[in-house]
Amino acid sequence: MRLSNLADYAVITMCQAALHCGNGRVSAAELATETGLPVPTVQKLVSRLTAAGLLRSVRGAHGGLQLGRPAAAITVADIVEAIEGRIALTACIDHTPCDFESGCNMKPHWPIINDALRSALAGITLAQLRGPVASPTPAEDHLA
Repeated sequence: MRLSNLADYAVITMCQAALHCGNGRVSAAELATETGLPVPTVQKLVSRLTAAGLLRSVRGAHGGLQLGRPAAAITVADIVEAIEGRIALTACIDHTPCDFESGCNMKPHWPIINDALRSALAGITLAQLRGPVASPTPAEDHLA
């Protein structure tokens, strides 16, 4: 499984926006400059992230963008779903017809798999992504 470039860029953009949360507001153009992403891409992301309530646009002389809620209350799952829609590894979860549906013994299991994936992404907050990268524990080290 691989995230789309747009979902990846949304995580990058939200992380950069989170760095400004104590300093007031930031513009989409500033986010583009700071991340190295094209301005039109950041504007598209900002539109979707704002629609999802993850960013908030403030008008006026001191306007700009700010997080829609605290960084600790925004998860990677929230960001990915704002861009990609519901997290699902297979189309059958969304009731899309499948040629193998009548004989499929996996369909009842996909919700379990999808819930586990979503839970893993929901367990990572924007606040965690702003901080330093944690070193792997000795038990995790052998997995690398």
